[in-house]
Amino acid sequence: MLYTLYEAGYYAAAPLRAAARATRAYWNSPLNPARETPVGRRLFASADLFSNLTRRYGRPEWGIDSVRIGGVDVQVRQVEAWADPWVRLTHFARDPLDLRRAGRTAAEPAVLIVAPLSGHYATLLRDTVQTFLQDHEVFITEWSNARDVPLLEGRFDFHDYLDHVRTLLRRLGPRCHVVAVCQPGPAVLAAAALMSEDGEDARPASMTFMGSPLDARFSPTVTNKLAEERPFAWFKSNMISTVPLPFAGAGRRVYPGFVQLYSFMSMNMERHQDAHLKYLQDLMDGDGDSADKHLEFYDEYLSVLDLTEEFYLQTVDVVFQQYLLPRGELVHEDRVVRPSAITDIGLLTVEGELDDISGIGQTQAAHTMCSGLPDDLREDYIQPHVGHYGVFNGRRFREEIYPRVAAFIARQEARVTASAG
Repeated sequence: MLYTLYEAGYYAAAPLRAAARATRAYWNSPLNPARETPVGRRLFASADLFSNLTRRYGRPEWGIDSVRIGGVDVQVRQVEAWADPWVRLTHFARDPLDLRRAGRTAAEPAVLIVAPLSGHYATLLRDTVQTFLQDHEVFITEWSNARDVPLLEGRFDFHDYLDHVRTLLRRLGPRCHVVAVCQPGPAVLAAAALMSEDGEDARPASMTFMGSPLDARFSPTVTNKLAEERPFAWFKSNMISTVPLPFAGAGRRVYPGFVQLYSFMSMNMERHQDAHLKYLQDLMDGDGDSADKHLEFYDEYLSVLDLTEEFYLQTVDVVFQQYLLPRGELVHEDRVVRPSAITDIGLLTVEGELDDISGIGQTQAAHTMCSGLPDDLREDYIQPHVGHYGVFNGRRFREEIYPRVAAFIARQEARVTASAG
């Protein structure tokens, strides 16, 4: 019912949205002599804000056409390396001729970035991908919007997610490097543990966890406390809705992206309100640069996707209520997942000092769980003065965090290459 009401509200606002767009076009037309008057700028700004707040935000484009390497602009193409109804593995293929001009002749490490399936599209990691492209062959998971997956495709739960991670690692071949950003951490660690126990050649050479809730008992944040304080039945009764027509996944039970978005925004509602008021003022003042920066951020932030009911509820239960992985009680396909079985996969954990999503210690917990790893294969880093998004995005990520990650991956690549030789 909630999803149907949300969609009804969207379509009911269509006439107002059309009127706002017409008003915006009229008061922004160079042919309008009153365009630059205070009244004209105010009417244009108000119409623009209303139009943007009520429109539908689809999956953003990556917009990565090139990357600067060694003073050379290296062209980048997006290639679908593998896909099924639930995920697309995208390869950001760098042009070989441009790479040679940049002085890169040897094959560079393949990195699988496992993007979060927690409400936003993988494009939230645009800065992450562009930065990793300087030194690596980059692949990323682009998870599907559950509302677009027909019921005939069946279920998709936490264990299916884990199996997809294993499948993608096998697709990339022996000893690639995996980077888990936030939510995927528990599934990626579990996949690596199972592959290690089975002695699979495709197990990763290294795994990097960035702001991941591997053990949510440490430094509980607002998100963690909500999961702890509410009974499991509350989440099923209050957070799940049915996808309506005309979406391809009509009838599927999901955790809607707009509910997740409201949860995110309610944590910092005053900040978002101030940002939109500033945007309104920038438009009235004719400050196009500041207005464009606002739109760039919110075009990404307001683009959300739905999660299947079973995936969302199992994640709440497994990761945030029962803590099955760190307690050694996670069972997958009738097998207990044992991170202690990992003995030769490099482990790097990265946390942000001010992270209000995955608190300090939640990611570091991987070192305790991976008790079979020797000390020389472990590394931990806490980045001062950054919150959750600063762990994988922004200036401090590019200048302080990424160089450490790249150096760690290079060391693990050299180690694996030497042992293979």
